[in-house]
Formats: sequence, structure tokens, C-alpha cells
Amino acid sequence: MEGKDDGSQKAGLILCTHNSARSQMAEGWLRHLAADKCEVHSAGTVATGVNPLAIRVMAEVGIDISGQHSKTLDRYLSESWDCVITVCDQANETCPHFPGVGKRLHWSIPDPTRTQTTKEKEMEVYRKVRDDIRAHVEELLIKEE
Repeated sequence: MEGKDDGSQKAGLILCTHNSARSQMAEGWLRHLAADKCEVHSAGTVATGVNPLAIRVMAEVGIDISGQHSKTLDRYLSESWDCVITVCDQANETCPHFPGVGKRLHWSIPDPTRTQTTKEKEMEVYRKVRDDIRAHVEELLIKEE
């Protein structure tokens, strides 16, 4: 998401159901990879807190999301967005209309919290989700160049 022609930053909103894992990781990746090119926020239909495993797998790649917090999308409904991205199917189905949004994207990312196996397998799932989100973010940034 390149900066606007007038030199101002683009604004992006990332949505998922609980704003605890996928959208938090996507926010972290966008902040890291787009740096000063865009202002990015994440939110959920319900705020539940940032998942500790999401924080851990992002830290493994040098991105600290421990200061981020879970927010509901209500606080962002009246704001103007250049890009709104949903990262889960449920959020995509229930996403409200944002008037004037420049781009609306959906990335169908599986919910890592649904893993009901060993801790090792759970971490593998979170790492895969982290890496899938990075690939989506990189693709978005390449298209915007």
C-alpha cells in the first residue's frame, strides 16, 4: 500500500472475528514490511485479547506485536479507509460496508486457535498461518508498487 500522491500515508484496516491472532499478525507484518508507507490498524467483531502464541511466532521472526491490543471494529466504522482486508471467512461474511473504501480484499486464512493437538503441532499451525499472512502482505505490497 504505497503512500498517496500527495505524500500522505494510505490507511488500511484488517478484520477478523476476535482480533486475537490472524489480524494481529497481519497488522504486525504490514507495519514491518510497509514501514512508513501506510497506517494500519486491526479489529474484530468481538475483542478477546491478543493470543500469546501469535505474539510468540511473530517474535520468532523479529516482529514484536506484544504492544498491540484487541479492538472491536465499532471504533473504526466512521473512519475513511483506502483498504479493508478480512482475514477470516466469518469476518468477510459479516463485514460492514465502509463508504468510500478504495479496495476491499479477503484472505481466507484458517483459524490457528482451532488446533486441538499437541503444543508442537499447535506451534506449527501458528507458524504456517504467520507465513501465509506474510505471503499475502508481500503480494499486496508488490501489486501496489
